[in-house]
Amino acid sequence: MPLVALDARLNAYREGGIAEYTRRLAHSLAEIDPDGCYALIQHVRAQTPMLSAPNWHIWYALTPPHHRFERTAFAFEVALRRPTLLHSPDFIPPRFGARRFVITVHDLTFLRYPHFQTAESLRYYRGNFAAALRQAAHVLTDAKAIKDELVNDLGVPSERVTVHWLGVDHARFRPLPETEVTPILAARKVPQGCVLFVGTFEPRKNISGLLQAYALLRQKLPDAPPLVLVGRRGWLYEAIFQQAAALKLSDQLIWLEDLPFAELPALYNGAGVLVQPSFYEGFGFPPLEAMACGTPTVVSRRGSLPEVVGEVGLLVDPEQPEDIAEALACALTDSEFRARSRAAGIQRAQQFTWHRTAQIALSVYRRVLSDL
Repeated sequence: MPLVALDARLNAYREGGIAEYTRRLAHSLAEIDPDGCYALIQHVRAQTPMLSAPNWHIWYALTPPHHRFERTAFAFEVALRRPTLLHSPDFIPPRFGARRFVITVHDLTFLRYPHFQTAESLRYYRGNFAAALRQAAHVLTDAKAIKDELVNDLGVPSERVTVHWLGVDHARFRPLPETEVTPILAARKVPQGCVLFVGTFEPRKNISGLLQAYALLRQKLPDAPPLVLVGRRGWLYEAIFQQAAALKLSDQLIWLEDLPFAELPALYNGAGVLVQPSFYEGFGFPPLEAMACGTPTVVSRRGSLPEVVGEVGLLVDPEQPEDIAEALACALTDSEFRARSRAAGIQRAQQFTWHRTAQIALSVYRRVLSDL
């Protein structure tokens, strides 16, 4: 029986983003394909197995992700096991070791907006990406917007690229009763109806533009609720805090760094609006999670964000703080829009499930294996 291996080494180093995608994909594949033969490759620093299922093996690798010599070093480790197919959820596969390779390309930030990447990340992706595209028998992407970039800008044949929208945990992200929301908001000193941002504090997220927009919003609505920023510090974050002080917004901002993931649904439920004015996103979990909780969304019309929110959210130009401020004012004060957005957001979020993500990935595996 063909053996499909999933590279989950990144999960030993970080949570969220690609690591969350890998974890959810593995668990969903275990549920929908109990008769398949799989292996999960974890890094040796992982404390516990990420998955326990009868038809899944756990392999441990020494090579860390994003290492300078990763493609060669990891290839020798994979070759010892000789899987039929290896799926690399973090873009870059090893040079050899399996008969076929599938990769997931989540975004092309390093090509479209190189100044938003760290020098280390830029070297890693730019140095390996072209070879990864040539080597992959098939490419998965999170959104049609990313597929279009691969096909139109990089010349990847359309038939070699498949879109599989990512999912949301509907058991966790849903409308919650006040009894579950109020205590968490009170403990974090967050008022009901706040303006909420969720994401890494880094240039690509356009927090600078958001702060300018929020300052304009305060001019239009002096009683506007506080802006709550949930996330962790990325790179070049210092300028964000300096700008907040320069705009004299410090008293209206609430920074919640490293918020426990379990508290996030309550923050979405308590917010008046979720805003994500990023210059570029490969998918965008926060708007999807907010919609699942019934929270109105204001997002950039760049990248995949319009694809995620559809006609439910308000789309803005990330280069225009005035545009962002106007959309925030509408989302906070237009009761008809809020009611419509709440109902439509919950309904749209139902289209995004991890089982559907895994089913499409599984169909790709089977298609690639059928060519052997």
